[in-house]
Amino acid sequence: MKKNSIAILLNLLCVILGIIIVAPLAWILLNSLKTNQELFKNSLALPKVWQFGNYLKAWNLGLYKYFGNSLLVSVISLSGILVTSSFLAYGLTRFRAKGSNLIFIIVLGGMALSEQVALVPLYKILRALKIYDTYAAVILPYIAFRIPFTVFLMRAYFISIPRELEEAAVVDGYNSFQIFTKIIVPISKPIFASCAIVNLNFVWNEFLFANVFLNNKALQTIPIGLMTFKGDLKIDYTTTLAGLMIASAPLIILFVCMSRQFVRGLTSGAVKG
Repeated sequence: MKKNSIAILLNLLCVILGIIIVAPLAWILLNSLKTNQELFKNSLALPKVWQFGNYLKAWNLGLYKYFGNSLLVSVISLSGILVTSSFLAYGLTRFRAKGSNLIFIIVLGGMALSEQVALVPLYKILRALKIYDTYAAVILPYIAFRIPFTVFLMRAYFISIPRELEEAAVVDGYNSFQIFTKIIVPISKPIFASCAIVNLNFVWNEFLFANVFLNNKALQTIPIGLMTFKGDLKIDYTTTLAGLMIASAPLIILFVCMSRQFVRGLTSGAVKG
């Protein structure tokens, strides 16, 4: 009876948290399909005519340029973060080299560095390298600032992978690179999915670096684009809300596609097999 009561309370709590999270998104979605008059008259009522044209209008007003820039920056940054962090984390867990613990501590030290503190030095470095106001001006800082936390997550996961799997692969003639790409990576999909979602959320929504390091409007990403987009639209709030929904779509799609990876016990399944 006590266990049932606890289970009911936990389920109720999950429902309440779900409503708190979903309600703002549902409100934005609902009002993005209205006219401005309907929005101000009653923001909670259903629209008389569903204004799907708001999305097309937002897209044609220039959102597609910002969306494309964010997509390019995010794909390159995410690839760099995952590849670099996975190699580093695997090396720290499997190769017992001198100073590996010190290297790990130094990498973790990067988590203590604030983006705001590094803004001025980064600006000078990018100017000196002549990559200021280019895609590289935001891609390289994104990769550098996200490596420490990603290495921290991946290292903890790689440690939990039984060494017997790698020993069996060595017997079969695999080298270290083959072991990593053909054994470690396939059974580490949950941690790759988690890191991808967390890092994409940062890169896609990052505002400070994009605002300071990208002056050319043709290179600006979604967060900066939405700010100027809102100014261009002035009082067209429903189209602005449609733009917000379009900007949120990649994160939602990625989470839906990768959510199953969080609960799969691939390592235990591999050991049993």
